Amino acid sequence: MSKPTLLILAAGMASRYGSMKQIDPFGPNGETIIDYSIYDAIRAGFGKVSFIIREEFADKFKVIFEPKLAGKIATDYVFQSYDLSPFGIDQQIERSKPWGTAHAVLSARNQVNEPFCVINADDFYGYEAFEKMAKFLTEEVTDNKFSLMGYQIDKTLSEYGSVSRGVCKVNDEGNMTEINERTKVYFKDVDGDKRIFFEEDGGEVELPSSSRVSMNFWGFTPAIFAASEELFKKFVPANADNPKSEFLIPSVADVLIKQGDAVFKVIPTSQKWFGVTYPEDKPLVQANIAQLVKNGVYPEQLF
Repeated sequence: MSKPTLLILAAGMASRYGSMKQIDPFGPNGETIIDYSIYDAIRAGFGKVSFIIREEFADKFKVIFEPKLAGKIATDYVFQSYDLSPFGIDQQIERSKPWGTAHAVLSARNQVNEPFCVINADDFYGYEAFEKMAKFLTEEVTDNKFSLMGYQIDKTLSEYGSVSRGVCKVNDEGNMTEINERTKVYFKDVDGDKRIFFEEDGGEVELPSSSRVSMNFWGFTPAIFAASEELFKKFVPANADNPKSEFLIPSVADVLIKQGDAVFKVIPTSQKWFGVTYPEDKPLVQANIAQLVKNGVYPEQLF
């Protein structure tokens, strides 16, 4: 079996963060978060990295990544655009942002022919997650058995504000039965105890700290392309008048599960996730990476 591919979602503009955090430096020698993901993926056995970006970012990405990755892993670039004609949709819809993560993955349908995983550019996942995903993609994945990394929710939250999290329901076989997007999840001090809540219908609902959440780290075969393209063709006309609507991976997964077309194995990881949602998160991410370098988990100079 061919080595799996790492597909990196990097076409967003990070409205809350205020800049292109995908290529912001976080490591001791200016490393991006993407650099650490690629480093871990190479160690785990991935054979190619594909960047999903807007075409106007291509030169900037190539200048940053091509010199350091040459001879270490194959690279490819997938362009996410607003053009709907490749999907047989004869409409021009004005939007200020791309169509969402599932559309981004769909943009790679003509360039990825092997099992692959999808990650966010601005999230730090840790080596264990890549190792477990590589094992799944080489030993278990089928055209109707996909996966996602399941992070423990208390190891994923920001100290500086609420975040969105896809909270998973998992059955006894370890497969996801449902994923619910909670748009405002946060820590709250309750009598000196840090607990986790989300807002719903004007009230607060507590979540167990052991709840498994999706951090947009998914494992697929190319079979996902045909399945998601059919759903996208229905999504566009239904949301033509909603410029903020997004065609998201969790929504596709939810439909496939409910239709009985696929199962999604939730691969548990004890890894601490961290990322940059707010500008205030940057020093914390830098400190976490510095500590990992100090502990010898990563070399001071990655590439």
